[in-house]
Amino acid sequence: MNKKMEIAVIAHDGKKADMVQFLNKNRDILLKENIKIIATGTTGSRVEATGIKVKKMLSGPLGGDAQIAARVAEGKTKMVLFFKDPSSSHAHEPDINMLIRICDVHNVPLATNEATAQLLLNALLLEE
Repeated sequence: MNKKMEIAVIAHDGKKADMVQFLNKNRDILLKENIKIIATGTTGSRVEATGIKVKKMLSGPLGGDAQIAARVAEGKTKMVLFFKDPSSSHAHEPDINMLIRICDVHNVPLATNEATAQLLLNALLLEE
């Protein structure tokens, strides 16, 4: 992993605390100088509070999911960690589905839960 890898982190309201806990657990990986973190607005604010540097996009319902999808399509974002809350509905579900589709179209790894996210971050360690 020679050049900077941009990783997007997104979490529904019911999963934001889980995302913050996950990021803190993986702090050593995420603080490496070749990792850049971007996030949707509210998730990004929660990540900032941990001391992890993050570039914030708009809030998901205001277009943040679409902004991240665009970065995936442009080849800028190389991994998406999106902790979805399967037990609640979301008004911006079409944006979420579009982001998932864009990740599939561009063959970008997407984790929607902690177990898969951990496997993806562990794979980064193996690449070193």
